[in-house]
Amino acid sequence: MEPICSHFIGRSEAFLRVNAIIQKIAACSANVLVRGETGTGKELAARTIHYSGARKSGPFVPVNCAGIPDTLFESELFGHEKGAFTSAGSARTGLVAAANRGTLFLDEVDALSMKGQAALLRFLQDAQFRPVGSVALRTADVRVVAASNADLEAAVRARSFREDLYFRLNALTVELPPLRERGSDIPLLTDFFVERYRDVRGKEGVVISAAARAAMAAYAWPGNIRELENVVLRGIVLADGDQLNLPDHVERAGLTAEGEGDCDSAPVYSGSMREVCQRELRKVEEHYLRWLLHQTRGNISAAAKRASTERRHMGRKLRQLGIDHLIYR
Repeated sequence: MEPICSHFIGRSEAFLRVNAIIQKIAACSANVLVRGETGTGKELAARTIHYSGARKSGPFVPVNCAGIPDTLFESELFGHEKGAFTSAGSARTGLVAAANRGTLFLDEVDALSMKGQAALLRFLQDAQFRPVGSVALRTADVRVVAASNADLEAAVRARSFREDLYFRLNALTVELPPLRERGSDIPLLTDFFVERYRDVRGKEGVVISAAARAAMAAYAWPGNIRELENVVLRGIVLADGDQLNLPDHVERAGLTAEGEGDCDSAPVYSGSMREVCQRELRKVEEHYLRWLLHQTRGNISAAAKRASTERRHMGRKLRQLGIDHLIYR
């Protein structure tokens, strides 16, 4: 059986504060809503809640709500009987039953349709469910931990998320801090991922230079821990000799911080107004596009949709800026 999640680590004040809350929450069985930006470790927090509590000997069942088509949600969640629909050649146990006496983790719960929200609410109200095609009610002893990076209060006001479901899920709340508020955890997490990946990639001798560490400390990490992990993995795979290879945008953060450290106040600009504005615009564009790719996990079509532009224009802009969308998957 998996122990308390060893990947949920940190020593910063922000991390220790939220970890103390998690340990208190783990002691009860109330529903929990884990909130935080993309890549902050919401599933790791949910696993820590599970494996720190009385249900640790039971199953932990993760569900990506955004990845289940609306027409299949009830079948996936509650199971179905043989012949319940055209492709139901045999009976199937649902995820709720699979999580009995354990924890059901609902990631991206804000992605549920109104129909899916209603089905989930019915189960949360009395712990009873009916498999698709069955007339018999069944029960399950399940703790629900939901996660979202969306503004659920705004979704409630917009009537795209049910208020009664929001209050059912939000019995207890965990707010995960972004990595930019956990500066002292960056070296710790970096070392953890280096140790994790260099052996399996056959790069046992890879180390991190002082300059690389400084650049990683200066970078804002809009994709949070997931981005840090991807950067380390990429850096090990592409390492030149025994030095971790950082992508250009992280290295530039270190150079910018070094340059700003040499002046007393505002940064020094060189060149004409047009040249300076073009450089600054490029920085803004790059930061925005990288943020979009983190939000969409490297899906160019989804990023283009969020940016209200065409996919081909998005792809062209990524090529111009030298951004590889694959590292965000």
